[in-house]
Amino acid sequence: MVWLTAALVKASPSASNDLFGSTDNLLRLLFLAFGGALVVGNVMALVRPPAPSDGGDSTTPIRPPLARCVTMIVIGLVAVVWALATLISG
Repeated sequence: MVWLTAALVKASPSASNDLFGSTDNLLRLLFLAFGGALVVGNVMALVRPPAPSDGGDSTTPIRPPLARCVTMIVIGLVAVVWALATLISG
């Protein structure tokens, strides 16, 4: 049984070579994901605002503040560009 455990330990990938290639890229991939989510979420909020609740008198959707959405889109784009640049450069 000991030889089977030793064989499995030798066959398993090291901690630096996991599903995403390397744990060094994890922070870069997280920046890419969160930056992309910021961009997509805020663009969708501007394009198609959420429907009003049932208790509201108005049938027109309430638009989110434009300055906040544009600021979040810019922050998300900076994070995406930075993450892509660092992932591509190595």
